[in-house]
Amino acid sequence: MVDKPLLATKIAAVRDAVARIRAVLPADAEAFVSDRTIREVVILNLFVALQECVSLAAHWLADEGATVPSSYAELFRRLGEQEVVSSELATRLAAASGLRNLVAHQYGVLDWRRIHALASEGLADLLDFCDQLATRAR
Repeated sequence: MVDKPLLATKIAAVRDAVARIRAVLPADAEAFVSDRTIREVVILNLFVALQECVSLAAHWLADEGATVPSSYAELFRRLGEQEVVSSELATRLAAASGLRNLVAHQYGVLDWRRIHALASEGLADLLDFCDQLATRAR
């Protein structure tokens, strides 16, 4: 059985991080690239949101008694296979989990234009993931 209070707390953290990103993210990639403070706010909150989604995926599988995969990407794929979330969303989140690792381990080599594009276009997937889990937990 899914731990609903934990689920709610982690979903709230993802939603807050996404809101913080949206509050500061300029529409123009050049403005983003040239502003270190905005880059840092965005990357920190993107990392937090991705990490919370990874944690949600792992907790969901563990709470359901499933074997928890060793890779972040596989966590999302497994949720897609079990139809907890759509397979399309699971595939996109599996790919996004690589960004979490890049941020954690290779911060100095980030492609800021790519980060801007992901923050501009990919936040809906994080929110959709939360919405799908919340719906399934009811």
